[in-house]
Amino acid sequence: MTLVAFLRHLAFCGALALVSAMVVSAMISARIMDRPDARKAHTRPTPKGGGVGVVVAFMLGIAVLYGYADFARLGDSYFRGVIVAALAIAVVSFLDDLYNWPFTIKLATQLLAALAAVGSGLYMHNINLPYLGAVDTGWAGIAGTLVWILFVTNAMNFIDGLNGLAAGTTLVACAFLAFVAAGQGGWFVYFASMVLAAGLAGFLPFNFPRARIFLGDVGSQFCGFIMAVLGIAVARFDTVEISFLLVPCLLSGVLFDVAFTLARRTLAGDRITQPHRSHLYQIAHRSGMDPRAIAAIHWGFAAMGGLVCVAIAHAGPEWRAVLPFFLIPPQLFWLADVARRARRAGIGRW
Repeated sequence: MTLVAFLRHLAFCGALALVSAMVVSAMISARIMDRPDARKAHTRPTPKGGGVGVVVAFMLGIAVLYGYADFARLGDSYFRGVIVAALAIAVVSFLDDLYNWPFTIKLATQLLAALAAVGSGLYMHNINLPYLGAVDTGWAGIAGTLVWILFVTNAMNFIDGLNGLAAGTTLVACAFLAFVAAGQGGWFVYFASMVLAAGLAGFLPFNFPRARIFLGDVGSQFCGFIMAVLGIAVARFDTVEISFLLVPCLLSGVLFDVAFTLARRTLAGDRITQPHRSHLYQIAHRSGMDPRAIAAIHWGFAAMGGLVCVAIAHAGPEWRAVLPFFLIPPQLFWLADVARRARRAGIGRW
């Protein structure tokens, strides 16, 4: 890709960011309010649904891609499956922002969306391992893809509890993913990552450091679903062993927080579908930590994951299997720090 082409792409993304910002501004005027309650961090009613701007910018960008950028297109069957599924996620989650539907309705929609993506053929047919090459996953690949999409979609929704946390983390992850994908010739992943980042760039100034509007389920679930789908597409990079770990590396902070919290609550006998405020980022906030610092830490986790992804793309097979483990110590350090803060703040069982 030439510098001129890249600059054209940046200019196009800048235009998409402006579209996103205009839609977000309109959503602020629409006054779809998020009311404070015991499990939320904010203390005054604040508009939500800012993710509509992200969705509009992304869909507009993808429409242009399919009209004018043949070099970056997915197959039509993949495209139809992914776009229909993403729109379903966006519509139902926006209605949930309006009417606070039960979790079962959201989960059913997510499952149908995941099935639509898998039904279009977008699932992990095989995984590429160092020294072993491509390993056929069979039916396990389909099941694993469904679990992956559901987990990441909900993980991004769960992590969207502080200003800039989910949107900023996804933006950083998209920037690194676009860079790695361009180096591997994965042009659909490159372009989709760029337009999702553009939508988030238009939203983020309205949400961080002070929130004039929240992302809402329409934004967090949509971002989670798109990142999950891009993770499946990235897994097909033939020249990079363990490419299926690239997006998990980028989202390591989000996935660790959610996986740890679900495991801890399950072992404690808690009902995992019950609303709570015991994610690690929430405990840190309840312990008195500045929410801007918490968001910045998660952006840092995404950046560290991005550097590991760049290293994986350029390392030999003897290092590729080792590099993802470098992301574990920062998560354990964060866990220990949150536990220390909770003890000092007198927060008991969490």
